[in-house]
Amino acid sequence: MLRPRITPCLLVHEGGLVKTVGFKDPKYVGDPINAVKIFNEKEADELVVLDIDATRNGVEPDYKLIQDLAAECRMPLAYGGGVRTPEQAKRIIELGVEKVCISSTAVEDPTCIRRIADAVGGQSVVVVLDVRKKTGLFSSGYELCTHNATKAHKLDPIAFARECQAQGAGEIVLNSVDRDGVMKGYDLDLAKQMRAALRIPMSVLGGAGSLADIEALIKACGVIGAAAGSLFVFKGQYRAVLINYPQPAQKDALFAAALPR
Repeated sequence: MLRPRITPCLLVHEGGLVKTVGFKDPKYVGDPINAVKIFNEKEADELVVLDIDATRNGVEPDYKLIQDLAAECRMPLAYGGGVRTPEQAKRIIELGVEKVCISSTAVEDPTCIRRIADAVGGQSVVVVLDVRKKTGLFSSGYELCTHNATKAHKLDPIAFARECQAQGAGEIVLNSVDRDGVMKGYDLDLAKQMRAALRIPMSVLGGAGSLADIEALIKACGVIGAAAGSLFVFKGQYRAVLINYPQPAQKDALFAAALPR
């Protein structure tokens, strides 16, 4: 029986592990390799690592870091940041990574999804959609953005997700800019709309502050991926840095409460 995935998402900035709020003000929280070791011990379902510098700075993926992460990681690993070509994606997969995440490249040229999928297999291509609510007196709905939310695009996120699916993406990650680091719950309305529009696997990122938030997401959307950053690197109201992850019994109870029997 398929089960939801609970996935830590780690952000890398200038070689260190950081956490942001609203995609801004990265706070250093530790060493990425040490974090991977701890999540190994805690038997995380999978791990997503995103380099938030590479695309914005127009540089290649950090292949040395990717190699070190893949060598240490004992769970499925997805990596994103600076990936623009099938050749880059293939090199990353050959280093031992299971999935390659793309974002701005897909928004700028959706046909690249098909080319990368042809190179590494559609199951290994994840499109991360950074979404935020439109601002302005007469604005409503959501918009896509890239480059750490510094560049907005006049694209409907739901329609674009369908296009990514048609181009051969194996998974969509819906990442809420507005809820990044806030720890007050996922955007369930948006998540339900996105889930209803897709046939491929989907994960939701941005807003989780407790296991109850993950339970609410699964109740709303069914068997999907529940990703989180702050929840798994901070502890308590003062946001002390502490790598954590639910124990197997906690996950079993959460799934039993969230999924229909």
